[in-house]
This record gives sequence, C-alpha cells and structure tokens, in this order.
Amino acid sequence: MYKKVYLKKGKEDSLLRFHPWIFSGAIKTMEEEIKEGEVVCVLNNQGKFIAIGHYQVGSIAIRVLSFEEVYIDESFYENRLFSAFEARKAIGVINKTTPKSISKNNNTTFRLVHGEGDNLPGLIIDIYGNTAVMQAHSVGMHVDRHLITNALINIMGDNLNSVYYKSETTLPYKANLGQEDGFIYGYTDNNIAIENGLLFHIDWIKGQKTGFFIDQRENRKLLEFYSKDRSVLNMFCYTGGFSVYAMRGGAKEVHSVDSSAKAIELTNKNIELNFPKDKRHAAFCEDAFKYLDEHDDKYDLIILDPPAFAKHRNALKNALRGYTRLNLKGFEKIKKKGILFTFSCSQAVTKDYFRQAVFTAAAQAGRKVRILHQLHQPADHPINIYHPEGEYLKGLVLYVE
Repeated sequence: MYKKVYLKKGKEDSLLRFHPWIFSGAIKTMEEEIKEGEVVCVLNNQGKFIAIGHYQVGSIAIRVLSFEEVYIDESFYENRLFSAFEARKAIGVINKTTPKSISKNNNTTFRLVHGEGDNLPGLIIDIYGNTAVMQAHSVGMHVDRHLITNALINIMGDNLNSVYYKSETTLPYKANLGQEDGFIYGYTDNNIAIENGLLFHIDWIKGQKTGFFIDQRENRKLLEFYSKDRSVLNMFCYTGGFSVYAMRGGAKEVHSVDSSAKAIELTNKNIELNFPKDKRHAAFCEDAFKYLDEHDDKYDLIILDPPAFAKHRNALKNALRGYTRLNLKGFEKIKKKGILFTFSCSQAVTKDYFRQAVFTAAAQAGRKVRILHQLHQPADHPINIYHPEGEYLKGLVLYVE
C-alpha cells in the first residue's frame, strides 16, 4: 500500500489515544528511503497497523491523516472537506449575501479547514467570499495541493471561483520545494469580503496569515458591544478589524496604532470602506510602547492584540516578560472604569501562563481589576480533543477601576 515506518516499542501509546503527531525519536526503522511529503504506513514494533500519514524531515516526522487503512486520494480529501463544510454550516458562520443587502448577520469570511482540528494536519483553508486561500504547513499538504483543490471545487461548487495558494513562508525552506504563492484555480481581483455585515479588504498576497485574522471575529463582535460612547485605542491594529467594529458600536473616537505603515494603510482603507469620511477615526504608525508612554488617561477602552511573543517553548520566559510589560503599560494608561481587551496568540503560552502575566502586570500597576470575559478562538478554529496543542488564542476582557 505505502512505504512502511516502524515505531519503537511502546511509542504507539499516544497514537492509540488518537494524537495526530509522531515525533522523529519514536521511529525505529523505515522500510526504504522515503521522500518528504510521501504518505507512509505506520506500524508498531510488532508490525501491527497504527496509522497513515505524511512523512517530513524534522521533529514532527509524521502527521497522521487517518487511523484507518485508507488511500489518500481526491476522494479522501473530498470526504474530509465535506465534513468540515458541514460543521461550518452547523455553527452558522456561512451566510451568503450581496453587497446591496448586507446586514449584521451576513458573513462570507470563515475558516473552512483548521489543521488538526479538522483532521487535516498541516492544512489551512480560509474562505473570503468566493475565494479560498490555501496554506500548507507540511510538505505533504504541499505535494497534495492539487488533489485538495479539486476536492474543494467539488464540495463548494458555485460558491467557489478561485483558490489562492499562500505557502511560501509556512513550508520548511530546507525542503527546497520551489513553492510560489499564486492562484492555482481561477482568478479574482475582488478582495473584499464580509464579516458580520462589515466589509474588509483581504490582502492574501502580502498580508499576514492568509490575509486576515479570522480568529478574532467573535471577539471583535464583543468589543462592539462595549464600544458605545468610549474612547478606543486599538494597539497592533493590523487590518483595523477591532477599529471597524468599535466604530459601528458607537465609539466617540477610535485610534489605531501599528508600527507597520502597510498595516496603517490597510486600516484606513477598511475604515473608509465602512465609514467614509468619518472623523472619529485616526491611525498612527508608531511603536506601541512609545505611543502608550505618550498618552496618559486618554482612553477608556484599550485593545492589546500583539503578534506572537513566543514562536516556540524556548522563548517562553521572554514572552511572559513581554506580555507583563505590555499589560502593565495598558493598566497604567487606561482611564478609571475602563475596559481592557488583552490577547496572546502564542501557542507556547498557556491560558494559565498568560493570566499569570496579566495578574503580575495588574499588581505592579496597583489597579483593581475584574475579569469580565475569558476569550478564545472561534468555533471555525476547532480544537481536536486529542490534540490540545491546537488551542492557541486566549484573551481576557478586564474592568479596570
């Protein structure tokens, strides 16, 4: 069927609990030379079948695609994508509309495939209107990209007119795949999508992730609720998502800050798209800490949503210091009776570690703080119950006296 990989004695235990990763140290022997990205058959020390998965050089040597003996072909991907699509319909994130009939319930922006959370480790697919942006985080998914595209077309039909492949920065450079970003099915220059009735330019060509931070959708909606008549500061604004929601929520002023001029340009475009010539908004290209140092007691709603401070566990200690320092600034600068939205998207930083960093910051600032909400990634970013590492986004909404 496929080339065989044998595990060391006892190393199948986590797989029997359906964890989808096999580390290189668990492998005893390989039947013959295996190329990166190949599908392999995993057997235990006694030759009993365990799983089917993609092989890759590195710490995570095999990403499990199935715990059953199946062929990994277009039909396999079609079944997995159909399951993912049905799940998104069940949770209500798919609500098509046309720009002439937009309401708060309309949404054409959602994650269709979230790696291990949808039993497709190494694969991300985000939907923006009629365009899918596909991102491979494993060599195997890169090799299978055309099979996946064909399966996606079969599942989505007329709801899909283009697929953009964006994996130049997510695949291991040592694999020498020669991958290039670009359309692998269809083409469109319409990059506007709808999220909860708001319009956004999606920069899938040069933007971070697949072009937009879909994982904050529900948290942006909550922020809208708290924004009425408040002065709002959106730090690390990127595309201005929180700023746009704050504007719709009735904020009296909204300031967006990012050190990237490109991010400020995109934020201003998204504000103009939804609230043309609205004087309540202003954007500033500046370092976050410098900006906070220069603005005391001006804002009564602050969003702190920085990029990941820890890409891996070795950076955890420095990351926690960074989160403490940033939140300390937030506590020092926010008005009395203010609301602070604070986040970490670092997978290595657990909920407990993050809360400890925020607690330390509050104590150092000497402010009385209540937790109003504990936030996380939305339902279209599901966590495989057998793969707790898939929980990466955590946040707190705090009332600061």
